[in-house]
Amino acid sequence: MVKPSPSYRVFQGVNGVILTLVVIVTLYPFVNIVARSFSGERQIRAGEVTLWPKGFNLTTYKIVFQDAMFWRNYGNTVLYTVVSTAVAMLLTTCYAYVLSKRHLKGRTALIGIAVFTMFFTGGLIPNYVLITTFGLKNSVWAIALPNAISVFNLLVMKAFFESLPTELEEAAQIDGLSTYGILLRIVLPLSKAVVATMVLFYTVSYWNSWFSAFLYMDRTDLMPVTVYLRNIIAGATTGGNAGATDAQLSQVGASIQAVTIVLTALPILCVYPFVQRYFVSGVMLGAVKG
Repeated sequence: MVKPSPSYRVFQGVNGVILTLVVIVTLYPFVNIVARSFSGERQIRAGEVTLWPKGFNLTTYKIVFQDAMFWRNYGNTVLYTVVSTAVAMLLTTCYAYVLSKRHLKGRTALIGIAVFTMFFTGGLIPNYVLITTFGLKNSVWAIALPNAISVFNLLVMKAFFESLPTELEEAAQIDGLSTYGILLRIVLPLSKAVVATMVLFYTVSYWNSWFSAFLYMDRTDLMPVTVYLRNIIAGATTGGNAGATDAQLSQVGASIQAVTIVLTALPILCVYPFVQRYFVSGVMLGAVKG
């Protein structure tokens, strides 16, 4: 075993210090937000809350949780995220697999069409008219279809598929597998890392999205929880604050932003550890050329 040189030890020490500082700077805002969500109004307004709750208070959480509309909108968010992610993964995977075939006629044009949409869009009003014309308003498809393919995710998956040995597909063809059979039984099982990474990307994107629902949904009971929480911050809630006392409303006003951030981010934070091990390898394998 080679003994590390003094200069390398210094590098390790400096590197460790810098990374530790980066972790602290990154985690501090999240810990502070969680602490504020459980703190009392006076302590929050006085700026006394740092890393630990002060004046422990659950009033805001209780007011939000007691509102039936909150749970309805939360269920909508889960539905929209699951359906939209499934549609996005289906379309992105099929499109990326097609683009990974270098012998495909018109491949350059198809890639150009995809890249073109990264820089130019139809605009807000034409999109709204299009969704309305097709009768997609007030449905999950108004959220799932307009942004079903992320070009960045598409190009990452395309690069990953291109890195797979062509001999595997040739052997599968000799064994009689169809194109879809090769994709489902050969390619996708070898692509778990990049698939898990893309699922995470799409899930986070759709979970945090609120503008599409705000634009295409007319009924409150169809809104996702992000719009519900956005309305709370904007002071537009109806059911959640009904019957609340002045003290409760004051507490809500002080901690509502922290509570909404915690409630919105919590599900993603719970899911992320299960796919984190695929994250780095999925992105790197899809981006590095051999």
